[in-house]
Amino acid sequence: MNNERKSLRHPDRAPVHPGAFLREDVLPHIKVGKGKLANALGISRQMLHGILGEKHPITIDMAVRLGHVVGNGPEIWISLQSTYDLWHAQRNIDLSKLPVLHRSQDIAA
Repeated sequence: MNNERKSLRHPDRAPVHPGAFLREDVLPHIKVGKGKLANALGISRQMLHGILGEKHPITIDMAVRLGHVVGNGPEIWISLQSTYDLWHAQRNIDLSKLPVLHRSQDIAA
């Protein structure tokens, strides 16, 4: 049985940055100002603006803080950031000169 989830997002379309999700979906829902959120997270307003402006990533530490403060757990924030980072890395890293040392289909199950 295959438990993989198929994404509804077109593979050529970049995943949403977690800062955009926080800005567009979470903040309007929790109805908290940016200053109050920054204070609750224990970070500066400048750092929060960097996250909301999609300039700073969500670190593990920030995911734990956000998950606690907004009440949805750290996993969603890590998942959003990982998906975003992986999509961009797969398009920006040149693999053409890197050898393949072992193919997964050669590994005995």
